[in-house]
Order: sequence, then C-alpha cells, then structure tokens
Amino acid sequence: MTEAEQYTGKPAFEGRVALVTGAGRGIGAAIARELHVGGARVAVTDLDVASAEAVAKALDTHGETAFAFALDVREKRDFGHALDAVLGRWGKLDIVVNNAGYAKRTPLDEITPEEFDEIVNINMRSVFLSCQTFSKHMKSAGYGRIVNVTSLASHNGGTVASAHYSAAKGGAMTLTRYFARQLAGTGVTVNAVSPGPVSSAKERLAHLRDEISKQVPVGRFAEPEEIAAAVALLASERAGFMVGATIDVNGGLYMR
Repeated sequence: MTEAEQYTGKPAFEGRVALVTGAGRGIGAAIARELHVGGARVAVTDLDVASAEAVAKALDTHGETAFAFALDVREKRDFGHALDAVLGRWGKLDIVVNNAGYAKRTPLDEITPEEFDEIVNINMRSVFLSCQTFSKHMKSAGYGRIVNVTSLASHNGGTVASAHYSAAKGGAMTLTRYFARQLAGTGVTVNAVSPGPVSSAKERLAHLRDEISKQVPVGRFAEPEEIAAAVALLASERAGFMVGATIDVNGGLYMR
C-alpha cells in the first residue's frame, strides 16, 4: 500500500475484522466500540457472554458487523473455537486485542500457589495462547495486528496491584516483545498498551481513589475511551513500523 493510499480519509478499519477479549465491560467494551466506529467488524468476547452480547447488540442490533460469544481465556481450545467462529462468519481475522484480565489485591503473605496460578493463567498464559493461535492465521494471510493490554504494574512492581498480578502483566509484556520479534517481517505486528488507573476500576479501588488521583500528575483516572484510542492506533495500518512497542497511558504516573 502506498502512502497516498494510506491517507484517503476512509474509516481506519474499513474492511477489517477484529476480535476483542474481555469486551463485556470497561476497557474492552470501549475498545470494541472504537474499532467498530472506525469501520471494523467486531467479535465481542467475554467469559460473561451476556455482557458481551449486550455490547455487540449496542454496536449492531442486526448482528451484521458485531457478534458475541463466550471465550474463556484460560482454555486453549476456546481460542481455536473463537478463530473458527470468526472465520466461519467473516472469512478472516485482522486484529486481535488481548484485553481480558483479572486482579486480586491479596497481601503478599496470603497468596496461595493456587491463586497465583489463577492470576497468571488469566493475565499472562492467555496472552501466549491467543498470540500463538491467532498469529498463525495472520502470518498465513500476510497481515495482522495484535495488541496486548498490560498494566502500569508491569513496570513499577505494582504500587496498588498485588505480586501475582504485577508478575503476570510483566510476563505479558515480555511475551509481547517475543512474539513481535518472531513475527516481524511477516506483516503481523505485536504491541502493547499499558494503562494506569482507569475509571472503570473506581468501584474496586474506591477506598484508594483519592489517594491514587493525587499521585497522578493529571489528577484523575483515565477513561476507558482513552485507553481504546491508544489501542486503535496500534491496531491500524499506519502502525506497521511499530513492533514490540508499548504505549503508556497513565496520566504521567510513570514516565520513561
């Protein structure tokens, strides 16, 4: 594609097919909306299928450009089923956003091996399974954008987040770079967005909200749409030279 063809003013994702995990609420729902508004057809996935269906219906009541299904990111077979579902409906998959995540603020001395594994499976192992599954199709097609939603905790060791969540998100960041290097030159890019505190988590962090807001230079939590905007950049054709990159969206809480 020539430079002139890239900047035609057409919707950024016209003709593209995207899949977003953990898209039933919060950041994931905002990402699904952002991509859909940009012209993409979007598969809205979540463990809570009812919430995913509500988001998909809000995007397109007829189901022509958005549909939903359950995806448990802990299960490898679910990623295979997801790929089959999208290919069966739309014939291709261009964009994958690995947004699904889960946090527990368990004190360090109280984290059990079982809880550690649960958090790692949801936040890190899922990224490996997704990238491994979907990148094969994208590589064969000669085009793809994979965006992993990580966390500020992957950089600073988790000021608010717990040990297992911070470690898992750090692992997801490393996997982002590994897959990015392996796929560089194939037309498939892998990058990450690293959010700081987001308003959709205010209820969970209500007792710390004022304290956290005071630490953020801009003085507030991010809105999910602000995270989605960064994801959209990395998911676009224009980001073809961004490989293994991380966009920090944290209001200046962490600078590098």
